[in-house]
Amino acid sequence: MKLSMAYAWSPGIHWFARRFAESLAPPHLGRVTLAYMNPKGYVSTKAQIHHAALFVGTHVFIGDGEVLFQHENGGKIKLDDFVVIHPDVIIENGADAGIRIGKHSSIHPWSQLRAQLSPIEIGSGVMLAAGCALYSYDHGIAGETPIRQQSLTSRGPIIVGDDAWLGTGATVLSGVRIGQGAVVGAGAVVTRDVPDYAIAVGNPARIVKYRNAAPPAPAT
Repeated sequence: MKLSMAYAWSPGIHWFARRFAESLAPPHLGRVTLAYMNPKGYVSTKAQIHHAALFVGTHVFIGDGEVLFQHENGGKIKLDDFVVIHPDVIIENGADAGIRIGKHSSIHPWSQLRAQLSPIEIGSGVMLAAGCALYSYDHGIAGETPIRQQSLTSRGPIIVGDDAWLGTGATVLSGVRIGQGAVVGAGAVVTRDVPDYAIAVGNPARIVKYRNAAPPAPAT
């Protein structure tokens, strides 16, 4: 596998080298190790990337069935070092909105990050469990006009602080900030800010308690 990954980005043979490495690697989470074998990381041969402003750091993992899609006028998508995007995640943006995912963050299968009008900013060390949905926009609902013909609206960006954890199936709507070290329970619908180190559950999400952890000391 290491030899194949050494050639994973070589002109002319990169697809075949990655395909051979895939055939030797364990399935599912075991395949993430491929990204550590080459500073340029690993992009599955089954990923679908249609994006002219994609910036990828070192040792990034992009799994099977991943879709990275840029609508007209879409902003940048930036994946920082050691980001892990598990299979069947959709990340798309348009209307001048960008998406950034910080170092060592992981997005688990079937999650969706969709940015329009306002950006999505995910910090470092963030974990999104399977099936999370982050939408930085809504459809207008005025009058009797069909929803599909309504203009998009947004209450502002979605910001997820460092080391936050979103449980399975959590949904985050536009204009929400989830604080550093916060936890969002499975299936929660987050419509307002979640403070640092808070635990929020339910629909709409509400704060039930705070974690027994003090914020880290500032770097010196």
